[in-house]
Amino acid sequence: MRVLRVALDVPLATLFDYMRTPEIDAEIGDRVVVPFGTRSRVGVVVEEAANSTIDASKLRPASRVLADAPRLSASWLEFMRFLAGYYQRPLGETVMGALPPRLRSLKPLPAKVRDAALAASGSPQLVSSHTPSEAQAQTVDRIAAAAGRYAAFLLHGVTGSGKTEVYLRAIARVLERGGQALALVPEISLTPQLEARFRAAFPAARIAVLHSALQDVPRTAAWLAAAGGAADIVLGTRLAVLTPVPRLALVVVDEEHDTSFKQQEGLRYSGRDAAVVRAKLAGCPVVLGTATPSLETWQNALEGRYERLALPERAVPGAQLPAVRCVDLRRESAEHGFSPSLLAAVGERLARREQSLVFINRRGYAPVLACHACGWSAGCLRCTARLVLHRTDRRLRCHYCGDEAPIPRTCPTCGNLDLKAMGRGTQRVEETLAGHFPAARIVRIDRDSARRRGELARTLEGIARGEADVLVGTQLLAKGHDFPLLTLVGVLDADGALLSTDYRAAERLFATLAQVAGRAGRAQHAGEVLVQTRYPEHPLFRALARHDYAAFAEAQLAERRGAGFPPFVHEAALRAEAPKLAQAMQFLQDAARLVPVPDEVQVYDPVPHVITRRADLERAQLLVQSGSRPALQAFLRDWSERLFASAPRQVRWHLDVDPIEFD
Repeated sequence: MRVLRVALDVPLATLFDYMRTPEIDAEIGDRVVVPFGTRSRVGVVVEEAANSTIDASKLRPASRVLADAPRLSASWLEFMRFLAGYYQRPLGETVMGALPPRLRSLKPLPAKVRDAALAASGSPQLVSSHTPSEAQAQTVDRIAAAAGRYAAFLLHGVTGSGKTEVYLRAIARVLERGGQALALVPEISLTPQLEARFRAAFPAARIAVLHSALQDVPRTAAWLAAAGGAADIVLGTRLAVLTPVPRLALVVVDEEHDTSFKQQEGLRYSGRDAAVVRAKLAGCPVVLGTATPSLETWQNALEGRYERLALPERAVPGAQLPAVRCVDLRRESAEHGFSPSLLAAVGERLARREQSLVFINRRGYAPVLACHACGWSAGCLRCTARLVLHRTDRRLRCHYCGDEAPIPRTCPTCGNLDLKAMGRGTQRVEETLAGHFPAARIVRIDRDSARRRGELARTLEGIARGEADVLVGTQLLAKGHDFPLLTLVGVLDADGALLSTDYRAAERLFATLAQVAGRAGRAQHAGEVLVQTRYPEHPLFRALARHDYAAFAEAQLAERRGAGFPPFVHEAALRAEAPKLAQAMQFLQDAARLVPVPDEVQVYDPVPHVITRRADLERAQLLVQSGSRPALQAFLRDWSERLFASAPRQVRWHLDVDPIEFD
């Protein structure tokens, strides 16, 4: 008797055995419908065995094979096993979670979806009016020389150096040989502009776009086109790395340093790290592109695991990196967040009909609404966080759980009518600028202004056409955008990250500032960046002014090495949520004693999260570190098995391998 082992998306860390019958000719990689309790479910056959540990009389046969999608390959299943094992999640959850929702459903696929997915491309040749620079051409040749084998490249190019042109030409070489390319971007907001660039460069190519904001039908059709080999290029966010690509010959990760590549629920994988593994399993090159590499990637390059390819100059002839200057707020008093120097610089650009960008990484009007009479401040009832004032729609919002409340007319505690908005966000900055420059066309871009589908793309197109004078924005504007008329960037409230207890805060601040600074002066006009700070002598700002990432990284790595932080150790965090903090803490204390801890592994005491209560649940975590990745993985494997078997139901928990957030 042959047994099919089927992965199902159920909360159990195991596979399920089903009888293979002559009527159901299922093979490894097939999607099948199987009985599960009183219901039917869709699963994937991942193994076949001669017998089962379950008594044969209790085994049930699979109901039918679903043949409306390509069979999942052995190499793709190997990739799924790696992800499930490394990130300590059930294989069923990993396999089924990698499929589009429609392919997990019992509903049959509409014929139009299947037909659309099968439509092949024409001749996918590169169409480009750009003449590559010598550095770009050499970089493309170096990547192309690694065809047919695994090689990891760090494409370290300054902002505006033409990294996208390198991607396009490297992909063109792959398509000429009949291969497929996979290109990842960190955010959905960056997908439309890169898609437009790709479609212009490859007008005859089939490009499959994949991200979580797509509706079921286009997402499923794109997945089928990629998995069936009809798509030449697969472009998307981190979830695109989970897509089967049978002729995968090149993987590109744009803005590899971006934290958006880390999934924060379910299978908590790193899209960047998964892309490297994917390339290794496929035996093809992977290109990690950025102006500000993550310290992990930089260290891999220093140690020779990745080859660094440099683009040290901007691609547009004559374009220079912007001049970066700190505005010392100890000497210039800021009125409503703006120093006289920054206001004067904005005025100069308006007079010259050039664009300015004012960057503040906080949306809303003000982060705090408070009463100075009694000290009350508006707090979220469900989280240990303050409610953010959004004046445009007169609401208080929690940026952690999404809860909302109306703005009170008086202080709920003492009845004071004079409530004060403290601090500033993008809405308040926009208001302040409008007061200083009433004739200016001011455009605000943040997650609030870009909620409607297509709104962000339309706004960005208008900015590129010169339909705005001053931009106010968050990190949505910090990366990937090219505005030829933008010559000034002003940065507000940059100092907060310097005082953070998060050891990654300085790395993230440098990356954000370097990226947003790179929006200025990308064409023939010189760019200038003004950073308002009370710490102008800080080494981070000095390195930023010199555009010297290498010096900044060297200093940060020295600190990390001395303190025992990644990339010199490997980490995992066990996190727990419960109605009461005592329950979460007790679970973590008990968990720390579940299995013996080897000498190479350090398990630290549990502590509450900084934001202890979130969405009515109390949260705590403990950290695990080891200088040996294999030792840490072996410990986590044994530990997670015990946790799945013994965790109490009133506690929600998860293991986060290679965590990047600790709030």
